[in-house]
Order: sequence, then C-alpha cells, then structure tokens
Amino acid sequence: QVQLVESGGGLVQAGGSLRLSCAASGQIFAGSTVAWFRQSPGKEREFVAATKWNGLSTYYTDSVKGRFTISRDGAKNSVYIQMNSLNTEDTAVYYCAAKGPTLGALATKAYDYEYWGQGTQVTVSS
Repeated sequence: QVQLVESGGGLVQAGGSLRLSCAASGQIFAGSTVAWFRQSPGKEREFVAATKWNGLSTYYTDSVKGRFTISRDGAKNSVYIQMNSLNTEDTAVYYCAAKGPTLGALATKAYDYEYWGQGTQVTVSS
C-alpha cells in the first residue's frame, strides 16, 4: 500500500509560480513511477509529468515542457512539481499518483496508476 498527500496549491496570478509537494509513505520502490495529473471541471484527468522514484527518468506532457519541472527527494520521500510561467489554462485540481515498478516507458494514462492522493487546487488568475 502507498499513501500520497499533496500540498502547495493555491491562487496565483498568470506568469507566477507554484511548487506542489507529494509526500509518499508505504512501499515505494526504486522502479516505481510517481506522476502528476490534473483535472479541470468538465474535463478528463490529464497527465502532466512523471518520474521514476529513483529519479533516472522523467517525462512531461507537451503543454508544460520548459515550464514545469518534476523532482524527487528520497530522504523526504517526496515528489515535487515546480510550475513556472503559469497561465489560466493550468487551473485545475492537481493529483499525485503512483504505480509499482514496470519496464518500458513512463505511464501517462490515469488507469495505469494504482494509488492517488486527494488533490490540491491550483487557480491561476488573469
């Protein structure tokens, strides 16, 4: 079992920055994947970024490349996403998700992830 708790959401003006945190507990292995997804009202949950727990591989959706950075701190059992140059389209509830070790490319579909946090709201005002 893995438990995930997100924090760091809030209200920010367009062009601003936020850093979200995901604190993990339970059985996280080096080959596990931790990802960030987001969901806006009326839209499907959308992949944002993912990293292997060992930090050796990361992947981003095109719309956040160059603006968002995913990272992890093994000592704190945490994964972060630094979000810069935010715009109103980034407004959503952001979720941390985790899945067990697998081979191949990092998973980008919500149904691939077994564990989810409760979400944290990010609102970007114009």
